[in-house]
Amino acid sequence: MAEHEPCIGASDDWHTPPEIFAALGLQFGLDPCAPVDRTHYFVPANKFFTKEDDGLAQPWHGLNPPFGGRRGHVSWLLKFFEHANGIAICRAYTSSDWWHDHVVPRAETLLFPRGKTKFIRPDGTIGTAPGHGIALIGMGEVANAALQRCDLGWSVELRAPMRMREAAE
Repeated sequence: MAEHEPCIGASDDWHTPPEIFAALGLQFGLDPCAPVDRTHYFVPANKFFTKEDDGLAQPWHGLNPPFGGRRGHVSWLLKFFEHANGIAICRAYTSSDWWHDHVVPRAETLLFPRGKTKFIRPDGTIGTAPGHGIALIGMGEVANAALQRCDLGWSVELRAPMRMREAAE
């Protein structure tokens, strides 16, 4: 799921377009924040947690985490980095404090897709381009390889997350 800046507070029910999943060519073990009605939902996952399941409180394996309301995604990113296996999608707010506090020191691979990603509404209609780009964050060998080969945009593999570099020093 994703959230667009102009609709903050209106809804966080926006689904990642199927083209992104097709380009990644992955089957996720888990989507920890899926809607109950998955008619127009494209996440290729073996298991789904809905809002009622409270995916943030559940154990994770091979996931595709959500991002929601303003700074609502930070707790999901923290759990994602702790899990260290999967692909997270978030706003490419590279100047924000949360980006520098959480993404920069932990990400293994970053991918910045070309253009603005048009997310899908629950009814299947396509939203307009948001006022910002997105980033895909990879953790783990399989996720990192998928981001490097998918040709969705510019990707960079970080040699080692900051926590690994600091431990080596």
